[in-house]
Amino acid sequence: MRLILVVAVLLLGACAKTAGTNPIGKRIEIVAPLGLPPVPVTDDNPPTAETLALGKKLYFDTRLSADNTIACASCHDPAKGFTDNRKTSLGFKQQTGNRSAPTVLNAAYSPRQFWDGRAPTLEAQAAGPIANPIEMNLPHEACVQKVNADPEYRALFAKAYGEGAIHMVHIQKAIATFERTIVTGNSPFDRYQYGNDKSALSESAIRGLALFMDRDRANCATCHTVGAKSALFTDGLFHNLGAGMNAEGELTDPGRFAETKNEADRGAFKTPSLRNIAQTAPYMHDGSVKTLRAVVDFYVGGGSSNPHLDKQIKPLALTGRDREDLVAFLESLTGELARVKE
Repeated sequence: MRLILVVAVLLLGACAKTAGTNPIGKRIEIVAPLGLPPVPVTDDNPPTAETLALGKKLYFDTRLSADNTIACASCHDPAKGFTDNRKTSLGFKQQTGNRSAPTVLNAAYSPRQFWDGRAPTLEAQAAGPIANPIEMNLPHEACVQKVNADPEYRALFAKAYGEGAIHMVHIQKAIATFERTIVTGNSPFDRYQYGNDKSALSESAIRGLALFMDRDRANCATCHTVGAKSALFTDGLFHNLGAGMNAEGELTDPGRFAETKNEADRGAFKTPSLRNIAQTAPYMHDGSVKTLRAVVDFYVGGGSSNPHLDKQIKPLALTGRDREDLVAFLESLTGELARVKE
């Protein structure tokens, strides 16, 4: 009897592995480019060759929308800095929301996802747009049914997670794994700052870097952080800049407040990373600022006054050349994608 029980336990363990939610394939390493810290991964979703291939296929598949026209890549296009260069994205039946699509670049490092931080992980974020009626409009149950109807997908999911493993959690994890490889570094700035290549930046960009770091002048690095060994160019926090106000001087989007109900968070949005920022116009959560020069001018003017304006946002005494130098520095942040090592 004892032997039978032991065998039963072992069989149950084997079934749990084949029907579980954790990857079962070959582990891979996402090699962070120069200027970035190690790419964070989770214990329950370590990257594997199989989940990466699966996640990439899902990311570009328009069948993850109700009318088979919209993929993750529609709003987060690799050719457009992993955004769509629109003020607001076009979703199901050409509907538009009220926020600009943030880039996926370096989202792996963000402690919270979306402009308002409502998703704690990339896995949680991946589920949102698929079911959102304005975006992809495909309920999760219908999404799983669509994927499960494809023999190629069934084979890929079996390799990645085990037989019978097509559930929404698997779809989320696979997409998140692919997105964790979308990190960028080794830009001219990185080669100058961390690679000791003093020829990597132009004189204008070098002056712009000095302004960027100077707390008494541009004061950019207070929120767009730069460390001694790496730079994420974001503090991962939420700030009110006064962006997106209407003609009456009222905030049109509650921002982080919608999630926390904390009055201090009204009109506050997540600090975006500045990496590859030259590729991801327009700017701000509502896409209301068209160019990098216009962004610099917005900050020089001290943002837009409102009761919750972040205390760090103040008018700046910068010359025309100073502004050009800051733009030159921001343009130097365009880098290269990570490589994957098996």
